[in-house]
Amino acid sequence: MGIGGSIFLLALGAILAFAVNADISGLDINIVGYVLMLAGLVGLVVTIWYWNSRRRPVVVQRERPVVTDDPAYRDGQVVQEYRETTRRQPPPPPPYGA
Repeated sequence: MGIGGSIFLLALGAILAFAVNADISGLDINIVGYVLMLAGLVGLVVTIWYWNSRRRPVVVQRERPVVTDDPAYRDGQVVQEYRETTRRQPPPPPPYGA
Protein backbone atom coordinates (compact mmCIF):
# COMPACT_ATOMS: atom_id res chain seq x y z
CA MET A 1 0.00 0.00 0.00
CA GLY A 2 2.78 2.42 0.82
CA ILE A 3 3.25 5.09 3.43
CA GLY A 4 1.32 7.72 1.46
CA GLY A 5 -1.74 5.51 0.99
CA SER A 6 -1.71 4.52 4.65
CA ILE A 7 -1.55 8.12 5.83
CA PHE A 8 -4.37 9.00 3.42
CA LEU A 9 -6.58 6.23 4.83
CA LEU A 10 -5.77 7.31 8.39
CA ALA A 11 -6.69 10.93 7.62
CA LEU A 12 -9.87 10.04 5.72
CA GLY A 13 -10.94 7.66 8.48
CA ALA A 14 -10.33 10.30 11.14
CA ILE A 15 -12.39 12.84 9.21
CA LEU A 16 -15.28 10.39 8.81
CA ALA A 17 -15.08 9.18 12.43
CA PHE A 18 -14.71 12.51 14.21
CA ALA A 19 -15.83 15.36 11.93
CA VAL A 20 -18.81 14.11 9.90
CA ASN A 21 -22.29 14.05 11.45
CA ALA A 22 -24.23 12.67 8.49
CA ASP A 23 -27.12 10.25 8.88
CA ILE A 24 -27.34 7.60 6.16
CA SER A 25 -29.84 4.80 6.56
CA GLY A 26 -28.16 1.43 7.00
CA LEU A 27 -24.62 2.90 7.18
CA ASP A 28 -22.83 4.32 10.18
CA ILE A 29 -20.24 6.83 8.95
CA ASN A 30 -18.34 6.71 12.24
CA ILE A 31 -17.79 2.95 11.96
CA VAL A 32 -16.63 3.37 8.35
CA GLY A 33 -14.14 5.97 9.60
CA TYR A 34 -12.82 3.64 12.28
CA VAL A 35 -12.46 0.80 9.75
CA LEU A 36 -10.51 3.08 7.38
CA MET A 37 -8.24 4.22 10.22
CA LEU A 38 -7.59 0.59 11.16
CA ALA A 39 -6.79 -0.32 7.54
CA GLY A 40 -4.43 2.66 7.28
CA LEU A 41 -2.68 1.71 10.51
CA VAL A 42 -2.25 -1.92 9.42
CA GLY A 43 -0.95 -0.78 6.02
CA LEU A 44 1.53 1.59 7.67
CA VAL A 45 2.84 -1.10 10.04
CA VAL A 46 3.21 -3.63 7.21
CA THR A 47 4.96 -1.09 4.98
CA ILE A 48 7.43 -0.08 7.70
CA TRP A 49 8.07 -3.74 8.56
CA TYR A 50 8.68 -4.57 4.89
CA TRP A 51 11.12 -1.71 4.33
CA ASN A 52 13.03 -2.45 7.54
CA SER A 53 13.35 -6.15 6.72
CA ARG A 54 15.17 -5.50 3.45
CA ARG A 55 18.86 -6.26 3.61
CA ARG A 56 21.68 -4.87 1.59
CA PRO A 57 23.88 -7.26 -0.40
CA VAL A 58 26.84 -8.66 1.49
CA VAL A 59 30.24 -8.23 -0.16
CA VAL A 60 32.72 -10.98 0.69
CA GLN A 61 36.37 -10.63 -0.23
CA ARG A 62 38.79 -13.53 -0.28
CA GLU A 63 42.49 -13.59 -1.02
CA ARG A 64 43.99 -16.73 -2.57
CA PRO A 65 47.42 -17.28 -4.07
CA VAL A 66 47.38 -17.86 -7.83
CA VAL A 67 50.00 -18.28 -10.51
CA THR A 68 50.15 -15.53 -13.12
CA ASP A 69 52.87 -13.94 -15.23
CA ASP A 70 52.55 -10.52 -13.53
CA PRO A 71 54.63 -10.36 -10.33
CA ALA A 72 53.58 -8.16 -7.40
CA TYR A 73 56.10 -6.97 -4.84
CA ARG A 74 55.49 -6.72 -1.09
CA ASP A 75 58.38 -6.10 1.31
CA GLY A 76 60.86 -6.84 -1.45
CA GLN A 77 59.43 -10.28 -2.17
CA VAL A 78 57.39 -11.35 -5.13
CA VAL A 79 53.83 -12.28 -4.18
CA GLN A 80 50.73 -12.91 -6.21
CA GLU A 81 47.16 -12.21 -5.14
CA TYR A 82 43.76 -13.18 -6.32
CA ARG A 83 40.80 -11.17 -5.14
CA GLU A 84 37.25 -12.45 -5.60
CA THR A 85 34.15 -10.39 -4.87
CA THR A 86 30.83 -12.13 -4.32
CA ARG A 87 27.55 -10.25 -4.13
CA ARG A 88 24.63 -11.98 -2.51
CA GLN A 89 21.22 -10.65 -3.38
CA PRO A 90 18.44 -10.56 -0.77
CA PRO A 91 15.58 -12.99 -1.31
CA PRO A 92 12.67 -11.62 -3.36
CA PRO A 93 9.72 -10.18 -1.45
CA PRO A 94 6.74 -12.44 -0.81
CA PRO A 95 4.02 -12.39 -3.46
CA TYR A 96 1.26 -9.86 -3.02
CA GLY A 97 -1.64 -11.18 -0.97
CA ALA A 98 0.24 -14.21 0.36
